[in-house]
Amino acid sequence: MFDKPWTGVLPATLCPFNNDDSIDEPGLRAYFRYLASVEGVTGLVCNGHTGEVMSLRNHERARVTEIMAEEVGDRVKVVTGVCAEGSDEAIAQALAAKDVGADAILLMPPHHWLRFGRTSETAVGYFQDVADGADIDIIVHQYPAWTKAGYSLAEMLDMTKIDRVVSIKMGTREMSRWAYDYRNLKRAAPDVSIISCQDEYLLVTLLDGADGALVGFAGFVPELITALVRAALSGDLEQANYLQDKVRPLSQIVYRFGEPSSDAHQRMKCAMTLMGKFPSMHMRRPLRPLPPEEVARIAGELEAAGFEVVAKAVA
Repeated sequence: MFDKPWTGVLPATLCPFNNDDSIDEPGLRAYFRYLASVEGVTGLVCNGHTGEVMSLRNHERARVTEIMAEEVGDRVKVVTGVCAEGSDEAIAQALAAKDVGADAILLMPPHHWLRFGRTSETAVGYFQDVADGADIDIIVHQYPAWTKAGYSLAEMLDMTKIDRVVSIKMGTREMSRWAYDYRNLKRAAPDVSIISCQDEYLLVTLLDGADGALVGFAGFVPELITALVRAALSGDLEQANYLQDKVRPLSQIVYRFGEPSSDAHQRMKCAMTLMGKFPSMHMRRPLRPLPPEEVARIAGELEAAGFEVVAKAVA
């Protein structure tokens, strides 16, 4: 089912830290090996929002990518997030990732666009700049439609004409547009995969039109998410709904009724640590530790949902 490039499940990975804020490299290596061993995982994506990219220095981003390439580069695609405010810096980050073994980058929009906006020429030109300057495959990171950084259909169609653009991580979060955009993009560029990043609406988007998923939840419960994606894309709605029922309480634990955010990623890291599948719930500053009552709530809700909690103390 996932034999075409840039389809299937690509977990957006967490990043473990020691209590002194340094990267827990042994923990990171073990985590990457675990995710890559799950059937249906076709690539791993580090240095995204789930991986606390905003708190990582550039040399740390390259190091996380290097560790991923060393551990699992022979089994799955290695993708790293590039988050920069200008073309030259984005090219430098992309080249650094390429040098340590990345197969592709997930190119986020410059975040000053969120405040000030941009023209279409600037948005498409940014991708052309990085494609020309780094010569590496690019996954477009589509932000929510309500932001000034989200791309229109016309802009995404222009981006698919850039040779190095291989996929779009579709985070529009506007379901009235989803199927329309998907079908128009696939008609114009059938070889560019369209993958959902909408953890909280995953099943809906998969059924409406998608080639796979690039979601943080796949870095949390990869077995469940790969099974859900497989069932949805094969048309097995009964199995997909059964699996969605298992995902739903976890989604409530992590996202409550919101979208992915820094505190949602913190709850995800906490939950995975409580389940014994991650080395520490420590988050990089400026985030502060979750209060004990929040950790206890997460532990209680995990147990109520049928998941084993093996550690209840704050790490």
